[in-house]
Amino acid sequence: MAILALKPERLDAGEFNDQPISICGKSFRADFSGALYWPAENALIVADLHLEKGSAFAAKGIMLPPYDTRETLTRLAEAIDRYQAATIILLGDSLHDEAGASRLTTEDRESLAILQEDREWIWITGNHDRTIAHELGGHVLDDLTVEGLTFRHEPTVGRATHEIAAHLHPAAKLSLHGYSFRRPCFVANGLRLVMPAFGTYTGGLNILDDAFYPLFGTDGMAVWMLGQEGLYPIAPRLLRPD
Repeated sequence: MAILALKPERLDAGEFNDQPISICGKSFRADFSGALYWPAENALIVADLHLEKGSAFAAKGIMLPPYDTRETLTRLAEAIDRYQAATIILLGDSLHDEAGASRLTTEDRESLAILQEDREWIWITGNHDRTIAHELGGHVLDDLTVEGLTFRHEPTVGRATHEIAAHLHPAAKLSLHGYSFRRPCFVANGLRLVMPAFGTYTGGLNILDDAFYPLFGTDGMAVWMLGQEGLYPIAPRLLRPD
């Protein structure tokens, strides 16, 4: 069953390309790609690209199609073009490991350089990429605070506010009309937001998992689920555990 079944038939799919999200009074647009746009700062935020995950697995004898980096950068380019963002903030684990930069193909390096042209590019370090190679360009920070909001890779333990984080790869599972499906999602409560993983080969952790309870508890958690053709707000009562 397609997730589009959740959409009222009177609305066009294009109306679900993005959804408004407010965090501590700041207005954002969550994009169906898994990116987050901040109009006031003309900034696009993405999380957990895990570039070169395919080559990392290949080195371990686990063969995956070696095109994950190319596909991820292509989708990122499309999201940047949609919003014409002047600043790009990557919330950590942009590379699957610290050697990932050395495995990038010449073509992918050139694509990355093109994306960075005339833009401020900020790498936030993650647990997979605690250092970012200088030759990849941009600025490297452990975290970033703008207008009172802090952008970091791992969410602060406990009920923090004014935070946009990544790391947990949130995913939502639904059971509807006898069908079940599971997709990445944004999860927030108006005070903090955890971003979905953007990378092609990234998995997801069910937001009903115990790992999310210390962050959101039962304080009105809001969920936006990524579909193949849009982004859809989901009532928490419809969520199901794995």
